[in-house]
Amino acid sequence: MSDSPSRRENPFFRPWDGPFALPPFAEIETADFVPAFDRAMAEHNAEISAIAGDQAPATFDNTVGALERAGDAMNRTGGVFWNYTGTESTPELQAIERELAPKIAAHYAAIGLDEHLFRRVEAVWKQRDALPLTPEQKRLLELTYDGFVRSGALLDAAQKERYAEISTRLATLGAQFAQNVLADEAEWLMLLESGDLDGLPQSLRESAARMAADRGHPGKWAITLARSSVEPFLTYSARRDLREKAFSAWIARGENSGKTDNRPIAAEIVRLRDESARMLGYETYAHYKLADQMAKTPERVRALIESVWRPAKIAAAKERDVLQELAAKEGGNFAIAPHDWRYYAEKARKSLHNIDEADVRPYLALDAVIGAAFDVAHKLFGVTFHERRDLELYNPEARAWDVQDENGQHVALFIGDYFARPTKRGGAWMSIFRAQSEMDGKNIRPIVVNVMNFAKGAEGKPALIGLDDARTLFHEFGHGLHGMLTKVTFPSISGTNVVRDFVEFPSQVYEHWLLEPQVLAGFARHAETGEPIPQTLVDRIRASQKFNIGFGTVEFCSSALVDLDLHLTHPGPDLDVVAFEREELKKIGMPKEIVMRHRTPHFGHVFSGPGYAAGYYSYLWSSVLDTDGFAAFKEAGDIFDPATARRLKDYVYAAGGREAPEDAYRHFRGRDPDSKALLEERGFA
Repeated sequence: MSDSPSRRENPFFRPWDGPFALPPFAEIETADFVPAFDRAMAEHNAEISAIAGDQAPATFDNTVGALERAGDAMNRTGGVFWNYTGTESTPELQAIERELAPKIAAHYAAIGLDEHLFRRVEAVWKQRDALPLTPEQKRLLELTYDGFVRSGALLDAAQKERYAEISTRLATLGAQFAQNVLADEAEWLMLLESGDLDGLPQSLRESAARMAADRGHPGKWAITLARSSVEPFLTYSARRDLREKAFSAWIARGENSGKTDNRPIAAEIVRLRDESARMLGYETYAHYKLADQMAKTPERVRALIESVWRPAKIAAAKERDVLQELAAKEGGNFAIAPHDWRYYAEKARKSLHNIDEADVRPYLALDAVIGAAFDVAHKLFGVTFHERRDLELYNPEARAWDVQDENGQHVALFIGDYFARPTKRGGAWMSIFRAQSEMDGKNIRPIVVNVMNFAKGAEGKPALIGLDDARTLFHEFGHGLHGMLTKVTFPSISGTNVVRDFVEFPSQVYEHWLLEPQVLAGFARHAETGEPIPQTLVDRIRASQKFNIGFGTVEFCSSALVDLDLHLTHPGPDLDVVAFEREELKKIGMPKEIVMRHRTPHFGHVFSGPGYAAGYYSYLWSSVLDTDGFAAFKEAGDIFDPATARRLKDYVYAAGGREAPEDAYRHFRGRDPDSKALLEERGFA
C-alpha cells in the first residue's frame, strides 16, 4: 500500500475485475480511503432515502431486502480499510482512522434513527405472521426490526440526538484505545545480550535474533510484547529479573501515563455505554448487551462463570503449591509471583509429565500446522485448498488459497497472514474482505482472512510454533471456515454474523481436532529430521492437557467477571477503571500469583469496539457448546463421522445466522447443550 497521493482514478471508484474480484491492493493508496468513504456514504444515503421515501406500501423486498442491497460501496471500502487498520497500521492510516471512525459511526447511527425508514420496517414486521416469508426471510425481518429498536428508533427526537452523539464518540474512543495498545506494543523492545539467554531454547533464540535484526540490532536478541514473543520468554527464561521486566511491561500496556494512557478512555466508554443503555430502557449496559444473546441475562452469565471459578481457584492453589515447591528445591527464597508462574509451570510440566514445550515445538512447523487445519476441513467438509502464489495481496507475507468443494467449484478465497510485525495489532483474529450472499440470483463467495502474530524462524529455517499457537491457528481457522462455508441468501446474516456467545462455538470446537492422534500423526514431523512425532510424546502431551488448567481458567474468568461487573455499574465522572479492577479482583478472591488474561487498560476485546463488551464470558459459554458438540463425534465412534460432520456443516458452519443459535445447536446435536462435558474436560466435575 502506497502512502503517496496520486491523480490516477481512485481504485474504489471502479469495478474490481481481477481474479476472485480481489481488491487491487497494489493500487490502493492511503489517500484513497477518505474520498472512497465520502462517496460510499453519499451513495448509501441516497439508497436509504429511496427506501425511506418509497410511496409504495412497505413489503419485505422493497424495504428489508432493499436494505440488504444498500451499502455495497461502504462494505467494499470498509472491508479493505478495517483490515488495513489491524494489519498495516501506519501513523498516516491511524490519523485517517481517527478522522473516519466518528463519521462512519454517525452515518450508521443516522440510518438506525431514521424515523421514516423504521416505520416502513415496522410495517412489514407487524405483518410478519401473515406474509409468505421463508424461514430465513422471517429471521432477517426480526433481526432488522430488533436492530432498529436497539439502535434507538423508538426514542424521542432529543434522545435520538444524544444517542447519535454517544455512538459517534464511542467510535472515536474505540479507535484511540486500539491505537494506544498498538503503540505500546510496537514501541517496547527488550534487547538481550548473549549472557541474557539462559534457559531459552534454540528456536526462541533464533526468532529473537531475527526480531533484533529486523529492528536494526543485528548481533543481539530481542523480545517484544507480541504474545508469541513474550509468553515463550516468560516460559523459558532463567533470568527472573528479565522475566519481571518483560511481564511488567506486558501487563502495563495502555496504563502508561502520557498519550497512550487508556484509563480515561476506558472510563468514558463505560459511562457512555451506561447512558445509552438506560436511554433504551435497560437497567445497565450488561442487561442491554445480553438481551439478544444466548445467555439473555447477567445472572445466567454469572452463574456460568462462577460454576467454574470456584473449582478453578482450588485447582490453581494446588498448582501454585507445586510450583512453590519446585522453586524452593532450586534454592529460590521467594514466593511465586506472576512473572514466575509460566517458568515454573513449564518445569512442573516436564517433571510431572516428562514433557517440555521445547521438545514439542520442532514437530509444530507452521506450514505443517496450516496443512493439518486444511486436511481436517477436507475430511469433515470435503473442501480443498489450492495456494495461489500469483495473487498480489496487501502484504508480501500474506498467502492466499482458492478453496474448492468436492466438485472443484470455488467456495472462497482464504488469506493467511501469520507473522508479527510492528504495523499489526496484537492477538489473532478472523475477518473478511467480502461477505457471502445469494441475493437476486447472484452467488457472491467470500474473501476471508486469518491474522496471527507468530514469530518468524531464523533466516532459511521454518517457523516453529508452540502448542498454544497451534491451538490459536486452529481456533481462527474455525472462524475462517464459518465465514468460508456459509451459504445463505442475505449478507447481514452470513458467516460469523451471529450472536457473540455463539460465534466462538465453530472456532472452539475446531480446536478439538488438533491433538487427536490420527491428526497429529499426519502432520507432526520433526522440522529437521522429518521423523514423525513419537507416540510416547503424543501420549504425554494428551496426559498433560489438564495440567495448569486452574491457572488458565482463573486468568480467563477474572477477565470475564471484571468485564461483566464493570458494565453492571452506573459509573460517575470519577470512575477509575484500574481501581475498579483492583477492588473487583479483591472481592472475588483473585489469587495474587495470577494476573487477568486481559487487564482493563489493554482489553481490546471490550474497549476497541462493542463486540465483546459485557460479553467476554462468551468464550466460556461456547466452551460448553464445543465440548458437548465434539462429544457427538466421540459418541459416533469416529472424529470424522460423515453424518455428524454433515449436521455440523449444515446447521452451524454453512448456516450463518439464519436461525436462532439455540435452534441451530439443537438441529446439530439433537438436544440442548450439556455443561457436564466441559466440567469433566477441565477436571472440575
